[in-house]
Amino acid sequence: MILNSSSPLVFFTKTSEETLEIGKTISQLLKPKDVVCLTGDLGAGKTTLVKGIAKGLIEINPEEITSPTFTYLHIYSGPVPLYHFDLYRLPSCNDFLESGFHEFFYQEGICCVEWPDKLPPLLFQKIAVHIDYLSSNERKISIRKEYAI
Repeated sequence: MILNSSSPLVFFTKTSEETLEIGKTISQLLKPKDVVCLTGDLGAGKTTLVKGIAKGLIEINPEEITSPTFTYLHIYSGPVPLYHFDLYRLPSCNDFLESGFHEFFYQEGICCVEWPDKLPPLLFQKIAVHIDYLSSNERKISIRKEYAI
């Protein structure tokens, strides 16, 4: 599998376990300094996908991965650290910058960002993941590289 900007990789899942497995698959495509921006409705499965990415990257038990909704960031150590952001409650992109969170994008880890609309404009490539809620059990997961303009 290859990520590119012209055509997304698309997966359909029917269970959270399948979404977790897609996360593990995605983890094999990632390299240090990648920024994965996850979008989708509340409850679509963004954190579940990050759990799969973490399991694939650092072989952590997915139950140990939780959404950093109130702290904005969880750091998971491993050969390649994982920086998991949830910016849902962050007031603005200025708050992101003032908190110094942008410095993690230049570390040797991988950043997974839920609710990336709170980020300042990115000046580098990102991996965009969008999860469509099709039904109570079904999801469509689209993944593509996007480049800064």
